[in-house]
Order: sequence, then structure tokens, then C-alpha cells
Amino acid sequence: MKRDYYEILGVSKSSSADEIKKAYRKVAMQFHPDRNPGDAAAEEKFKEAAEAYEVLSDDQKKAKYDRYGHQAFAPGSGGFGSGHATNMEDIFSQFGDVFGDDMFGSFFGGGRRSSGGGRTRGIRGSNLRIKMKLTYEEIAKGVTKNVKVKKYVSCNTCNGSGAKDKNSVQTCSTCHGSGQVKRVQNTFLGQMQTVTTCPTCNGEGTTVTAKCGACKGEGRVYGEETISIDIPAGVQEGMQLSMGGKGNAGERGGANGDLIIQIEEEQHAELQRDGLNVAYDLHISFPDAAFGTSVEVPTIDGRAKIKIPAGTQSGKIFKLKGKGFPEVQGYGRGDQLVYVNVWTPQQLSSEEKAMLEKLNDSGNFKPQPTKSDKSFFDRVKEAFN
Repeated sequence: MKRDYYEILGVSKSSSADEIKKAYRKVAMQFHPDRNPGDAAAEEKFKEAAEAYEVLSDDQKKAKYDRYGHQAFAPGSGGFGSGHATNMEDIFSQFGDVFGDDMFGSFFGGGRRSSGGGRTRGIRGSNLRIKMKLTYEEIAKGVTKNVKVKKYVSCNTCNGSGAKDKNSVQTCSTCHGSGQVKRVQNTFLGQMQTVTTCPTCNGEGTTVTAKCGACKGEGRVYGEETISIDIPAGVQEGMQLSMGGKGNAGERGGANGDLIIQIEEEQHAELQRDGLNVAYDLHISFPDAAFGTSVEVPTIDGRAKIKIPAGTQSGKIFKLKGKGFPEVQGYGRGDQLVYVNVWTPQQLSSEEKAMLEKLNDSGNFKPQPTKSDKSFFDRVKEAFN
């Protein structure tokens, strides 16, 4: 089970952005892999801290986490997540500004790191955001949507390298292919060596002498991709889901950005959503309320038949257990609440008026509420319990 993000960084919900940043820097320094070589547990804590900082440093993600906890970013069957950095290269590329290149060079012997021994590959692509409108039925069951997304995609001509051909790529003359430059300074403490990202090749270790004609050296072109998106059951309006690597392609082979899907709910013609519950207004005639009847009501799963007992009062609430929305990645499910409204005719014929006037003189038609006839607020409170 995942630990609380605030607990990981040792901060509170009221902590400022600067306090969260300082706390992350402290934890990351403590468990940095260069300070704990070969320590798998320390590396996991380093990644855990990066994941916590990614969420708590983003106002939107932090607000969702405060409301829903880890469930706000729970993956669905299609591999959804919060877009967290899952390897060292992603972490250093995303959060290197928290530490600074010079600090990394002084303490850890390197600037921007990657699994390639200090070299980075290209520039990471930006995230994409799309809106997805879903019906109540799709939300209740979950759905797979195939969506055409206009975005930057990897150039097929150069396979993302940005070079005209393989002979158009040469080793960087500044860093000699390492992606880093070293600098030795004499200080009163002796010589101090710093290692920073190569300014010539931006840490790639290579430079392009002749650019690809199709992408003009970027390694990507603007195009379109059809993406299959699995939406888990129970999502809500405003919830955001993330698909890692489905955003814009990076430049010159850089990692892809993420695709952020913002959920919108399509208004139902007859039902209304209230959290996990569904509400329906049922209008019945006075004779049906007096004699009792059976009626069909719409639900998000189809139609259901309910019995209206004789003498049902306007405002009565019937509960259809388990006919609401499921929890996201959970086992619970809401209910459907059917609100009874006894319809009063607004226009009467002279014959109808005479009949009602006669009935109005009967004692049975005089309001005689008892203690068992709960108030409106009591009925609402009872329906949600």
C-alpha cells in the first residue's frame, strides 16, 4: 500500500510550495543513488520522494490528492497513472532544477544524468490535454474510446534522430561524446571539480551536421495518432487521467510527454448524479398515489420496476440499492433515489371541479399527518443513510 505523500516528504497539507520543495530536496539528497551505491531500498525511496513531489508541487494534482488520496491517480485497466517519473532519467530530467547542475557536479560527480552514463537523449516532449465527454452508462460500466489526437509524432524518415542520414551524426567535439564537461577550480580548500551538462550538445554527446529534410532536424513532425483510451468505471466530472508517453514526441529522440484526459459528464435526459448516487424525479397522479400502482423508472443500467404503495405521500423517497455509480478502483456502489411527486392538475373541467369539491368535504381528504409521516429533511437524511 502506498505511503502518504505528505508523510514521505515530512510536510503538512498547509505547507507552502517553497517548504515542499525544500523538504523534497532534503529527502532526495538523503537517498540519492550516488550517496547510496548499490542500495535498492534507498533508490526506491528516492523514486518515492520524486513521485510525492511531482504531485504536491502541482496545484491541480495536489488539490485532487487532498480530496481523493492515491485513488485520484489510480491506474485503470489501460495503464492510467498520474504520469509519475518511473526511472532515474525521468526524475533527473523533470526535477533537476530543484538541485541545480553545479550542486550535482560538486556532490555527485555529474550534471544531468541518465542510464547512458551522463548523456541525455533529445528534449522531452510536452504533455497534451484533451477533454472526453462520457454518458452515464459509459461511466457506470467503463468504456474504451479510440480518439484521434493531433500531436507531434516521431519522424519516420530519420527515425527521430533529426539527421539526414547516419553519417550526418558526429561525436560532440566539446564533450567528446560524454554529454558532460568537467571544470577544475583552485580554491583555498584545494582543487574542486564540477561536472555539468555539455552546452554544445545539451548532454546528447552527439551533434547533427546535416539535418533531416522532413523534420528540419527536430526528429519529429506534426501529425495525428489514434489512441485507444480505457476509461475505468466510476470516473467523475473534472477528474483527470494520465497516459504516460502518449503526449507530444520529444525532439531528436527525447522521451514523449504524457496525455492528460479530463473527464466531462454528458447530462442525462432523466437522471441526475449526486456523487455515487443517482436521483430521479417520479411524477404520479393523485389516484395512483391513493390506490397504489407499479411503475417503471429509468436507471443507468436500463429500467427497473418499483411498487408504489397505496397512500404514498408526495416527497416519499424510494431507494434502489446498488443502482448508482461504482467507486473508481473500489468495491462500493451508490444507490438510486426515486423522489415521488404527486402531480396536481393545473386546469380542471367543471365536472372535475364538482367531483373534487364533493371529495373535499370528506374527512379522509383533510390533511392528518402522523408521527410516522416524516418531514422532507428527515426523508432526505434517511435516504442517504
